[in-house]
Amino acid sequence: MPLTILVVDDDLGTRLSISDYLDISGYSVISAENGQEALRLVEQYQPHLIVTDIAMPEMDGYELIKRVRARPVFRLLPVIFLTAHTSTKERIRGYQLGCDNYLPKPFELEELGVVIRSLLERSQLIESEWRVRLADSVTDISETSSEPVSLKSEPPLEINLTQREREVLDLLVEGLSNIAIGEHLHLSPRTIEKYVSSLLRKTDSNNRAELIRFALKHHLIS
Repeated sequence: MPLTILVVDDDLGTRLSISDYLDISGYSVISAENGQEALRLVEQYQPHLIVTDIAMPEMDGYELIKRVRARPVFRLLPVIFLTAHTSTKERIRGYQLGCDNYLPKPFELEELGVVIRSLLERSQLIESEWRVRLADSVTDISETSSEPVSLKSEPPLEINLTQREREVLDLLVEGLSNIAIGEHLHLSPRTIEKYVSSLLRKTDSNNRAELIRFALKHHLIS
């Protein structure tokens, strides 16, 4: 399944241009015209990254990120500010609230795409490493505990994966985005999305996180 990006800007033209570019790049895009609407979408869709303006009606970008960061589950959610507010004071305020990157308006869509890809790859790598460490800690506890720990071993699974699906799965577990996987395997993001959908179906997983857990649990990776 493609990663979801939330685009927040009160200017319709800006929202559409960013959304179209990201959609073509292989992402799933949702958009809002102010912080209040964006906050509802964050709760509903739990996006993988937010691109937001600062000066907006009803709720500005600063307040939006402040409220998003107040939720522990969104503490590591990557955030990019796209704004004409580029003074040192404004940038410092944004970083203090938890912004990951600042791009001044006007901006180049290609540069925005590179920044998004970099933040998503880092975010997914952190998540994958956390899952591996969690699995290792469970193993360590079972080996050192004075009381016998009953860990149900999973029987070998007969899942018919193609060679290409295994390659995609290995890169998914490493935390790479669809775009990065496509570049590595010389395939389009859309083609990678099809392989990921096939993997989700074959492993009966609902999302990438479940797929990674399944792959680690049943030793499906190389």
